[in-house]
Amino acid sequence: MPKIKFIQTDGQTIEVEAPIGLSILEIAHRNNIDLEGACEGSLACSTCHVVVDSEWYDLLPAATEDEEDMLDLAFGLTHTSRLGCQIIMTDELDGLKVCLPSGTRNMMV
Repeated sequence: MPKIKFIQTDGQTIEVEAPIGLSILEIAHRNNIDLEGACEGSLACSTCHVVVDSEWYDLLPAATEDEEDMLDLAFGLTHTSRLGCQIIMTDELDGLKVCLPSGTRNMMV
């Protein structure tokens, strides 16, 4: 089974199994990784913002315009920022590394 590495805000790496077809957000929640996802993956917030390791970023499908709009609201936005709810695991992403930002902006509360 593919794996994903989550880099916590304290620098600790947590590697977990990443079932094909699940989003990074779903994988994080299944493994008690602190990735908020206030809108539960409906592309209505930016709280599942992750920073994709630059070695992996170009392997991802391009972000949609809706995702780009939500990313504009993300805390700590970088050039490799994506929303975890929009990255779906595939065999090609085995070993994917993402960093969790130090904070989020939850506009839904």
